[in-house]
Amino acid sequence: MTLLLAILALVCLVPAVAAVLVRNLIHSALLFVLAWLGLAAFYLAVGAEFIAFAHALVYVGGVSMVVLFAVLLTRPGRESALPAPSAQRALGGLVAVSLVASMLGSSIFWTRLPSVEPTPPVPLRRLGELLAGPYLVALLLVGLILTVALIGGLLLAAPRRPSEGGDA
Repeated sequence: MTLLLAILALVCLVPAVAAVLVRNLIHSALLFVLAWLGLAAFYLAVGAEFIAFAHALVYVGGVSMVVLFAVLLTRPGRESALPAPSAQRALGGLVAVSLVASMLGSSIFWTRLPSVEPTPPVPLRRLGELLAGPYLVALLLVGLILTVALIGGLLLAAPRRPSEGGDA
């Protein structure tokens, strides 16, 4: 099990780091899709099936499409004008990696977790009943907000047309 989790961690981390380092925004968005799929596989491996499928639907299906639409609608030309790699970028990356490593190291080695009794698993059917019952309005509102945000992004990114009225 530990080997499987280590492999899944690599499946999540390698595309995420590559997405930050590539210069093409489309490739970066697609690499994030791979990282999100790896995270969904991680959830499946630890037995959280509902979270895995919800993660795949929301992030891989929804968020990645919104990101791709935003990139495609807002970029001015074929290639984005990202700055070339420099010593300053390398130093910034080194500082960022060292900060993340120090935070992870301190949280892993000096955090004492209390022992708790495991909670009984909630059946997937019960979660579906809750989403289709008392939480249905909240679920529909989230879908409506995301739809309005996508339409607003389309309107903001659309090219302006000259008015066709009699004003000259």
